[in-house]
Amino acid sequence: MPETPPARPASRPDLRDGGAADSPTDTVGAMGAEGTTPGPEALLHSGLTTLGEVACRYQADEICPEDLPVIAAEALAAGLDSPTLCELAGWPRHADARDIRDAFEQALAESGIELPDPSLARRHALRRLAARLIDGETAPADLVTDDWWETEVETAAERSFVALIPQCECCIEYTLGLDQQTWTAQLRIAALALTSSPPIGPGC
Repeated sequence: MPETPPARPASRPDLRDGGAADSPTDTVGAMGAEGTTPGPEALLHSGLTTLGEVACRYQADEICPEDLPVIAAEALAAGLDSPTLCELAGWPRHADARDIRDAFEQALAESGIELPDPSLARRHALRRLAARLIDGETAPADLVTDDWWETEVETAAERSFVALIPQCECCIEYTLGLDQQTWTAQLRIAALALTSSPPIGPGC
């Protein structure tokens, strides 16, 4: 008999980068090591965790309103269920952005998920930015485009990283007294220190 090809493992996209799955069912139900399907309680916990991360990134302005209906559908597939979440999951991407935001925030409230403080969400985003810089997913010049230098920081690692982000790329030598090569090297060192520092608490 010909050998039966091994089953293809289910994939689980990473919503922590703000991306959406190709379909709602992609977000959940990744088979366990023994091939068992997660039970309802596991799915519910997964859904709450994912939606909590989305809420944090939403507060940091990393998620566009038009992506929220798909995210709502994924949360339903993960085991969450609330009237507004069901409603939002059926909306088109081009629905009014204000209506989408209102519905998403109402769905969070119905699910018992609080929106984090914007400054805390921004600090989590700063940490992810440092990680992307280290991984080469973000160029140093890109850091000057989103007012990162205005981020309210609390730790020494955060302060060291933000202190190296000028208001504009042309201000690097003027405001920091560094040439481009030295600035890039010091920025990477500060990014490594930030990502290696203790987590700042629950969030995303």
